[in-house]
Amino acid sequence: MRRVLTTLMILLVVLVAGLSALVLLVNPNDFRAYMVRQVEARSGYELKLEGPLRWHVWPQLSILSGRMSLTAPGASAPLVTADNMRLDVTLWPLLSHQLQVQQVMLKGAVIQLTPQTEAVRDESAPVVPHENTLPDAPEDAGWSFDIGSLKVADSLLVFQHEDDEQVTVRNINLQMDQDERHRAAVEFSGRVNRNQRDMNLTMKANVDASDYPHRLTADIQQLGWTLSGADLPAQGITGQGTLQAVWLEEQKQLQLNNLQLQANDSKLQGQANVILDEAPKWVFDLQFDRLNLENLLAPQGDAAPQSRAAQTGQAARQTRPVISSAVDQPEYNGLRGFTADIRLKANSVRWRGMDFTQVNAQMLNHEGLLTITELSGQLGDGRLSLPGSLDVRKETAKAEFQPRLDNVEIGTILKAFNYPISLTGHLTMAGDFSGSRIDADAFRRSWQGQAKVSLTGTRMEGLNFQQLVQQAVERSSSVKGSESFDNATRLDRFTSDLTLDDGQLTLNAMEGASSMLVLTGSGTLDLVQESADTHFNVRVLDGWEGEGKLVDFLKETPIPLRVYGKWHALNYNLQVDQVLRKQLQGEAKRRLNDWADKNKDSQNGRDVKKFLDKL
Repeated sequence: MRRVLTTLMILLVVLVAGLSALVLLVNPNDFRAYMVRQVEARSGYELKLEGPLRWHVWPQLSILSGRMSLTAPGASAPLVTADNMRLDVTLWPLLSHQLQVQQVMLKGAVIQLTPQTEAVRDESAPVVPHENTLPDAPEDAGWSFDIGSLKVADSLLVFQHEDDEQVTVRNINLQMDQDERHRAAVEFSGRVNRNQRDMNLTMKANVDASDYPHRLTADIQQLGWTLSGADLPAQGITGQGTLQAVWLEEQKQLQLNNLQLQANDSKLQGQANVILDEAPKWVFDLQFDRLNLENLLAPQGDAAPQSRAAQTGQAARQTRPVISSAVDQPEYNGLRGFTADIRLKANSVRWRGMDFTQVNAQMLNHEGLLTITELSGQLGDGRLSLPGSLDVRKETAKAEFQPRLDNVEIGTILKAFNYPISLTGHLTMAGDFSGSRIDADAFRRSWQGQAKVSLTGTRMEGLNFQQLVQQAVERSSSVKGSESFDNATRLDRFTSDLTLDDGQLTLNAMEGASSMLVLTGSGTLDLVQESADTHFNVRVLDGWEGEGKLVDFLKETPIPLRVYGKWHALNYNLQVDQVLRKQLQGEAKRRLNDWADKNKDSQNGRDVKKFLDKL
């Protein structure tokens, strides 16, 4: 045991002595000019090292530098700056005058991917052909230069594409290890804070740069993120996934293949690619097993009048601040700068409490003209389609949609958009609507359009038209109606022509029927004030007790009924007395006519006849 310890001590002394001698005999500043030349020869970038280089022996033999910067050819600002840089080197190559760098570490670096840091190509410089595979001729025979690993810790990335807003990624930690074939394993983490939103991103990938810059492939084996803040669900968005990204330099094309992503409880797969031309060209082909928009988008407001919102005590949610600008950007201005061909399929979609199935979408955006050729799906036992277009090429946006609904439960839609109307039934509709903004509040206030609607199996809570008419008749005559405790109007079928104009919904040619009653009418609904003013003519066909001419008359005679007021507190007005008075007048006139006809030879009969003729 003593011999082993003695041997280890001797080796340790030799190692310490060797390193000490190396530090004393080899000056790391001798490598400065060589490293600068090699970086420029191999990449064209300018490396600047400020301050003296010095050795760092433990726990890894390293060269430490002061402030450094790396600038692309012709760029006006450095691509990378750092307060210090550490080069972990291999010991034995130094004995033969070789500098083999195992790892480059930057701490507190600032990386700027902006137009100011991009390389500017010299017009007179020759273009190297892609098929040229000849190695670089070494101009310096004394030293070789090799980097196997890069580490960036606690650093900052500033990204900006052309004139777009800058995006800052903080707390960057990057570890990249590559082999002699330029195939690297990369681990990355960072945080983005922007517009009151915070995103944490982590990634593990294998990168193939053997054909860089012509082609760069990244096989992302693990991608994770968390997103929270304004205009997002309270629980935030947490996701993970895998994909393969391929960059093709000559075509300026980015391909995203084998997408497998999950965000909260939503899952998608598919592929996408973009050609970064003057106007980028996107192509999406995505399939969702489940898309829960309620867990991906901010809670939807009901766009109700402020008075009702205040009464119900709705809680305010956190929203992003409105950033003022000297130039007012048109609505949906972001659609102008690119083209996109989008194909979406989803087995299930949840939005505003509605569960859609078999959803298909086909959309094409051409620099501000978004054409939705197909947007369809199943909702319960019904089906709906919403083709349309959104044109933002002019200063004012214009949206046009042609909704088609077949056997869709209307109560589900009313509840989804918080309309306080207690109406159920299966809706079929064909319409044409237009407006300038696509949201629920704009539809209530500023859209226009027309449609034909029909409802089957409808039930309107709060007012029982049959009961109202029969109770009014009972108060004014001896006719009785059957007792009904159902506070709702039921119709087997209902049809109407609908016109929407800036919040005013006009219903014309209303017709409804059931085994109990038949009605016609017209009216208006104020979607903003949530009020109604409708006029009906109601014939109650059944539910009368007894028989007689009055009952037969009531079955054949429409009773005027006006329903008006706020949706949550409707009022009504029935004109039963006028109808009964007319019926009594008619009956009296008929009987007098019969008497006058029987007594037409008498003076009284002739006088009565003259009187009736004057009426």
